[in-house]
Amino acid sequence: MDKQPQQEPLTEEEFLELVLAEQERALEEERQRRLNGQLKKPRQRPMIRLIVYVMAFALIFNTFAIIFQIYSIPAIEFIKVSAKLSQQENIQQYKKAVVEISSENSKGTGFAISADGYIMTNEHVIDDALALTVVFPDNGLYKARVIASNPEVDLAILKVETVEELPYLPLADAFQTNKQHVYVIGNPLYFTGIANEGVVLEPLQLKDWQEQVIMLQAPIYKGNSGSPVLTEDGQVIGVVFATTKHDKHGRIGLFIPIELVHQELLSIEDFVK
Repeated sequence: MDKQPQQEPLTEEEFLELVLAEQERALEEERQRRLNGQLKKPRQRPMIRLIVYVMAFALIFNTFAIIFQIYSIPAIEFIKVSAKLSQQENIQQYKKAVVEISSENSKGTGFAISADGYIMTNEHVIDDALALTVVFPDNGLYKARVIASNPEVDLAILKVETVEELPYLPLADAFQTNKQHVYVIGNPLYFTGIANEGVVLEPLQLKDWQEQVIMLQAPIYKGNSGSPVLTEDGQVIGVVFATTKHDKHGRIGLFIPIELVHQELLSIEDFVK
């Protein structure tokens, strides 16, 4: 995948991390000021104090106004789109099968592919994990074990033990065509259960991959790894695994086509659709 030039604007997640870091720094400075104030608290006239507060507020407001003018933040827009899409009954049903996968080192997305607890995700989401948990929006938390893992196509299959039938997403037989309108549901950045939409682009051959992947014009961020790419009738046609910078399309998502998912499932003897 191509590396982004150093002079490019901050990505949305980099900007969010910067804001959080600045917030933590400000809180730490305030804590130190309070500690120092306990030792020596100089008297300050109320009017001077008010002027200082007003100037500080104005400075902060102007700083953030400039930042928001310079950097667009599509992350705000995709939250608005998700809220709108989540009002649809079909999206509400799809979201029930999309899970949050957590280990001691990472957080990502996965989705149930059978009622008896098989979960599809990316291999890099569960790589080297000592313990895995899977959280369904309505069915709660489960411990998960790795059934199959293939780093060459970045796919992994997990299994949770359950006595109840779990919500799951049906798998399409094959990837059909580009320019198709699709939905993507996942746990990007610091959010969970974010639904978004996009358009399927053409296939792409990565340098270190034998199989082609598919490009996707949609808001994809850190945490979306393992998200299902869904047709309008709710069939999974692929699994999101990365983003890249493309000469023609700009910053895009990449997903593993459903044919490779079916190849992985062939190795599981007791898997039933």
